[in-house]
Amino acid sequence: MRLFGTDGIRGEINRHPMTPENVVKIGMAAATVLRKEHHGRNMVLIGKDTRLSGYMIESALTAGICSMGMDVTLVGPIPTPGIAHLTRTLRIDAGIVISASHNPFQDNGIKFFSYDGFKLPDATEQRIEDLVADEHLARYRLKGEKIGKAFRLDDATGRYIEYIKSTLPKGLSFEGMKIVVDCSNGAAYKTTPWVLRELGAEVIALCDKPDGVNINLNCGTLHMENIQKAVLRNKADLGIAHDGDADRVLLCDERGKIVDGDQIMGICAADMHAQGKLRGETLVSTVMSNIGLEKFLEQRGIRLIRTSVGDRYVVEKMLTGDYNLGGEQSGHIIFLDLNTTGDGPITAMQVLSVMKNKGKKLSRLASNIKLYPQILMNITVEKRLDIRTIPQIDQAIRTVEENLGNSGRVLVRASGTEPIIRVMLEGKDLKTITKLGGDISKVIRETMK
Repeated sequence: MRLFGTDGIRGEINRHPMTPENVVKIGMAAATVLRKEHHGRNMVLIGKDTRLSGYMIESALTAGICSMGMDVTLVGPIPTPGIAHLTRTLRIDAGIVISASHNPFQDNGIKFFSYDGFKLPDATEQRIEDLVADEHLARYRLKGEKIGKAFRLDDATGRYIEYIKSTLPKGLSFEGMKIVVDCSNGAAYKTTPWVLRELGAEVIALCDKPDGVNINLNCGTLHMENIQKAVLRNKADLGIAHDGDADRVLLCDERGKIVDGDQIMGICAADMHAQGKLRGETLVSTVMSNIGLEKFLEQRGIRLIRTSVGDRYVVEKMLTGDYNLGGEQSGHIIFLDLNTTGDGPITAMQVLSVMKNKGKKLSRLASNIKLYPQILMNITVEKRLDIRTIPQIDQAIRTVEENLGNSGRVLVRASGTEPIIRVMLEGKDLKTITKLGGDISKVIRETMK
């Protein structure tokens, strides 16, 4: 069974691969590989979200890494993009985030960043995975004075907050704005509210009291109904919602309507293009992005390039094509001039900056992007398989594709992090695509029992 998924290692705590003894091995293997990959400070930076299990995973990783002669700097709870930024700016060999993102608290995960702030290449992950499975891994352990040490960096969140503010135009103030922030009881429970308050906004913070088990619990980007109600109740200018590790963001306009990642990307791409700052006049997104976004961009002379699902694939295409804006419908938005990974707090500030500069409400900016109806159905399965190798499912997909023709899209794929098959349909009529999606889902359930 493969250790790494599309977003690091993830699983239920105290079950393989997220057991203390296996995490020690992961730390040992990572230190062995990363020490050879880059000769810098001989140090790994470790941050985490607010899960109860973060303490256990942090200790196990630290033990494994130090046993191989690398030092560790611990920063505690901090958004994933904060680790990417600090790893790069502090010139540390690698960064690790202990988080399972939007998953419930009983899950946890391990994400790696290279010294340059980007996620590890597939080849490097494979070398780590091979070493974890090596029964002779212990032979690489060092002895005596050669083992590593652990330190703590107390002002990591403050450093990241100052950096977020530095990405905005000098003198920009959000004074007079009322903003609701759903922190998902996760890693951004301090970060985003503090930034907004320091920039003059009135902040109403929701789910900003993590207790170890309430992360993502009926809150955050997977439960937008909370922030929608809060925005309307408080007559706020907008709402900002994060997931558990704050590498993504979704918004809610002053009318209580959700503004998703496609609309956020459209707003920012159009603004950057108008200022001559959108490199290659191109936005990079995934196959999940709405046709409506593509048409909005075409009208403005902006090209949309699609990749496989996963922010790592978006970043890879951005790097190879020298593009500086990309992201996912789910809210992972990458401003490559500002950070090397999806950054929820920075994305929120960029949209706020557009609102202030144009003097327009979020509803007005988002209304220009007419999204097609889109449905997503998740079917839980016992094991991951290549969908196209199962004739019955392949035929069901082909039948729906023929039915939709040029007026819609169908995408069926296995989740990279969970035992789930995702069925996405897009078209002009919601009733039609819902029925067609149900047809495919029924075949999947019948053939993958």
